[in-house]
Amino acid sequence: MPEKDFKRNIAYKFRIGELLIGKPVMNEERFSFLELGDKKIVRVNIIGNIVDKYDSQGETKFLSLTLDDGSGQIKLKAFGEDLNKFSKIGQGQTVVVIGVLRHWSNELYVYPEVIREQDTRYLLIRKLEIEKARSVSSPIQKTQIIAIKDRLLEAIKKAEENGGIEKDNLIMNLRDISPQIINQETQKLLEEGIIFEPRPGKVRYLG
Repeated sequence: MPEKDFKRNIAYKFRIGELLIGKPVMNEERFSFLELGDKKIVRVNIIGNIVDKYDSQGETKFLSLTLDDGSGQIKLKAFGEDLNKFSKIGQGQTVVVIGVLRHWSNELYVYPEVIREQDTRYLLIRKLEIEKARSVSSPIQKTQIIAIKDRLLEAIKKAEENGGIEKDNLIMNLRDISPQIINQETQKLLEEGIIFEPRPGKVRYLG
């Protein structure tokens, strides 16, 4: 589908952590949309800080920016001549991003149409704006997070007889949940002392 066709879709405002718990809906191997509550999301309007940048100017031109808004992280990826539009965007900047969601190799990312530098204070404004909008709608995101946490704990508990489970296996076993959100929620369980790491990359239940 030509890129211009995507522009008819609403650019929904979400926090990154909310996007990461959405369900990617595929048409064969092609990404169609992200299902989140009652919404089918193709384009997004998000804001965050650039915390990492990778720029390849070799035979295959490629730019990867990691955007963090405090609720999670997502990659912004551009290719070919589009790199020129975003060459001045760098680590440490706060930016507003409007772009198309894409899903490849188990990773949800954004193909940016616009990246515009913004005042850091706008992060809080956007957070409050979204929280206000969510307060009058169904708390689907919170419910989904609780369900994901329960499924992670169940998988970790089941692996106790084998001395724990590798994080990579968690991702493989829970394919309907994005790797980003699995890593994020696993880290929270570690910080809460519910699970522990007997060695890097492997987790066990501490119950």
